[in-house]
Amino acid sequence: MAEALAEETEREEEDYRLSGELVEEILDAVEQEDAGRLSELLEPLHAADIADLIEQVSGHERREILRLWGRQIDGEILTEIDEGIREEVLASLPPEVLADAVRELDSDDVVDLIEDLEEPQQEVILGALDETDRAAVEKSLGYPEYSAGRLMQREVVTAPEHWTVGETIDFLRKAKWLPDQFYHVTLVDPGHHPVGNVTLGRILSAPRASKLIEICEEEFRKISAYQDEGDVAYAFNQYHLISAPVVDEDDRLVGVITIDDAMSVLDEEHEEDILRLAGVGDESAISDTVLETVRQRLPWLFVNLLTAILASAVISIFEGTIQQLVALAVLMPIVASMGGNAGTQTLTVAVRALATRDLTDSNVWRVVRRETIVGLLNGLAFAVVMGAVAAFWFSGAQLGIVIGLAMVINLVVAALSGILIPLALEKLGADPALASGTFVTTMTDVVGFFAFLGLASVVLL
Repeated sequence: MAEALAEETEREEEDYRLSGELVEEILDAVEQEDAGRLSELLEPLHAADIADLIEQVSGHERREILRLWGRQIDGEILTEIDEGIREEVLASLPPEVLADAVRELDSDDVVDLIEDLEEPQQEVILGALDETDRAAVEKSLGYPEYSAGRLMQREVVTAPEHWTVGETIDFLRKAKWLPDQFYHVTLVDPGHHPVGNVTLGRILSAPRASKLIEICEEEFRKISAYQDEGDVAYAFNQYHLISAPVVDEDDRLVGVITIDDAMSVLDEEHEEDILRLAGVGDESAISDTVLETVRQRLPWLFVNLLTAILASAVISIFEGTIQQLVALAVLMPIVASMGGNAGTQTLTVAVRALATRDLTDSNVWRVVRRETIVGLLNGLAFAVVMGAVAAFWFSGAQLGIVIGLAMVINLVVAALSGILIPLALEKLGADPALASGTFVTTMTDVVGFFAFLGLASVVLL
C-alpha cells in the first residue's frame, strides 16, 4: 500500500515539472533543426513550463530554440522568464513578434516586463502598445520602484455605488474591455474614490434588485500607490485579500492589485532572504554565467575569509596551550561547529519571523528569553555527551569538564547572537538576512575557541 502511494505521489509530482525525456526530445528537435517537431512538443506546455525550459538549457540551446520557435512565443511566457535572462530573450526576438506578444498583456505585466530593461528595449515595447495602454504603462513607471504603483494593473472593473446587481450584470455582459481575470467589482463614489468591493460570487447569487452597496465585502482595504510592495504582499497574506484597489494621493482609484501579483512579491522576498542567508546574492540563478556567479559570491567569501582570520587570531593567542595538549586541537572544531549550527538555527527562525512581522517589540524579549533557555538546555545536553566522549577518548575527566563548559557557553551565546544580531541590524536599517550569518558565525567561532582554550589554560595547565 505504501509503495503504491509513493508511486502515485511521484507520478503527480512529474505532472508539475518538465520530464527529462521531454527535454531530451525538445533538444533533439533543436539539434535536427526540426521546427515543426519543436512546435508540436512545445504547444501543449504551459507558459511557465516553457519559461523553465528556456531558463534551464544552455545559452547556445536557448538561442537555437528562440531562432526556430521564437515567432510563436507569447507575452505570458515572457513574463514567466527569470529576470536574469529576460533581456537576452527579448533582444533575440524580432520587433514584430515582441510587439504582438506584449499587446495581449495587462498593464502590470508590461510594467514588470520592461522596468529593468535598457531604454532602447523599453521604447520597442512601448512603441508596440496603443496610445491608451502606453500612457497607462508610462504612468505606472512613474511611481517609485518596488511600490504598489508599479505592481498594480490599470484595468479595474468599477461600478457606481448606487447600481443594482442587475445593472451591473448587464454592464459586464456588454463590456468588451474586461480583464481576462478579475475577482471584484470595485464601487466608486462620484469623485472616483473606492468605497467597497463586491465579489463576483455575491453578484451572481444576489437578486437583480439588490443594491451593490448592500452586498459589499466586510473586509475592505485600500492601498496607496506609494506603498512598498513588501507591505502590500504582507497585507494580502495577513488579511487574506483577493484583490485591493490602489489609490493616489487624493484617494482616487488608479488601479488594482490582485493576489497573484502580491504572492509573487512574497515568493521573491522569501527567495531573496534564502539567497542572502547563504551569501550568494539576492539575484543569483542557475542561468547566471560563471563571471556573474563569481561576482555575486566572491565579496561574501572575502568577508568570511576575514572573519576566519579573526577566529584564527584567537587560536594563536593559545598557541602554547595547544602545543602542550594536542587533544585541544582535535576537540576545538567540535565546539565551534556546534555553536555555528545552533546559531544558524536561531538565526533562520529570527529572520523568518522578522520578514513575516511575527517578531515585534511586544514579544521580542519573551522570544530572546526562550532562545536563551533553549541554548542553555541544548548546551547542557551536549555538554554531558561530549564531556563523556572526551573523557573516554583522552582518558581525562578534567578535559571532559572543560569541553562541556565550553559547549554550554557557546550554545547560549549562539542562541543569543542568532536573535540579537538580526534584531540589531534591522534597527540600524540593514537587511537582517544579508549580513547576520557572517556575524553569527564569527561570534560563535570566536567565543567557542576562546571559551574552550581559555578554560583549558586555566584548568588543565
